[in-house]
Amino acid sequence: MKFTAVGDALIQRRIPADYPGFAGVREWLERAQVRYFNLETTVFRETEGLWGSSLNGGSYLRADPEILEDCKRYGFNLTSFCNNHTMDYSTAGVLRTLANVTASGLVHAGCGQNLDQAAAPAYLDLAEGRVALIAMTASMNSEFENAGMAGRQSRRVPGRPGPNQLRIRETLIVTPQQMAQLEVIAEATEVNGALNISRAEGYSLPAPEGTLDFGKHVHFRVGDKPHKETVCHPADLQRLEDSIRQARFQCDSVLVALHAHQLAGTSKEQPAMFMEEFAHYAIDHGADAVIGHGPHLLRPMEIYKGKPIFYSLGDFIMQNENTPYSPEDYYEKYGFTSADPMHDLFKKRTKNFTVGLMSTPRMMESVIPFWETDEEGRLVRLELLAIELGLGTGKGRAGVPRPAADGAILQRFAAMSAPYGVEMEITGNRATVKL
Repeated sequence: MKFTAVGDALIQRRIPADYPGFAGVREWLERAQVRYFNLETTVFRETEGLWGSSLNGGSYLRADPEILEDCKRYGFNLTSFCNNHTMDYSTAGVLRTLANVTASGLVHAGCGQNLDQAAAPAYLDLAEGRVALIAMTASMNSEFENAGMAGRQSRRVPGRPGPNQLRIRETLIVTPQQMAQLEVIAEATEVNGALNISRAEGYSLPAPEGTLDFGKHVHFRVGDKPHKETVCHPADLQRLEDSIRQARFQCDSVLVALHAHQLAGTSKEQPAMFMEEFAHYAIDHGADAVIGHGPHLLRPMEIYKGKPIFYSLGDFIMQNENTPYSPEDYYEKYGFTSADPMHDLFKKRTKNFTVGLMSTPRMMESVIPFWETDEEGRLVRLELLAIELGLGTGKGRAGVPRPAADGAILQRFAAMSAPYGVEMEITGNRATVKL
């Protein structure tokens, strides 16, 4: 089997089929039978009048159903819209997007009318074999809670539409001396007053032994040296394992996609600790590849037990500043009303278009991996094409992929992947990973 995959297709408007660079990108993608992308928008018509949710992914994204045909024109046949924008237009937006993506013929996973549907593998049937996709997102929140998460059906209550969420818990590790100071501060400020009452009344769960809370979302534990620890919710890992086991029974190859923005340290390029835990867990339990996306830039890749892990493939399409309107409260956040043009909102948010997703070079550069497995599922070839998204070409033309002019992007990608033991041979805008 041969595979290609890209990261975020944050698409808000139609894409012409003949723009410069389109043919080169499509040719690379269509070397494979399996071609995956992350659909980072909701899909329905403005005339349907769906309301914006109070839970959004940082912007309110919506596109007309015709954009799915533009995505398919690249050759894609496998997708997920399980990401931090899934709930931008509430559960109604989830259901309309679900219906439109299904009608397009794209095989998709990660969202459903309930949690069991969202967690279920989706299958792509090809002459060369059958491939499963399982998709999750860790970017709805950063706590063991279920804001926006699809819900399971009970015996009497229907399930809740939404994404297949990977919940995480973040704990700050501090020294004994620091913990003693924090305990004094917590008692003096009464920061846990409401939380302690909620626990006493049974509405909140007790704190894990040996930890100290600062309110509901900040947790401390004593350790040898200060650092941040992030771990996956055990129930979500078990659900992933169950889905992989079901998929392995049904198909020849299993792909797992994870949408996650969280970082380690102070660099967006460095994946958070739980992402390595998640990716290794997936492969340990039968996945053949893990495809990451979310932070809108490249993160390292790893070969683990002979299987590829891409911690983030960055952007494939970036049209964030082509959003034509938003709900009223989003304008209010930046000091405007819906009587003001979105241009003014974006100008303020991007500091006069000097920062942000469409103004930063590393956000507009990525790679497209192509990999091949043998009949036993072993990785036998992995190649990369560098792409860039037209930074500086103007709002009308920027944001769509084209082959890069040289190997500078690959040099950067090789450097960040080297700590994972990855070596590459770079020739022009292409690279071969040494296996």
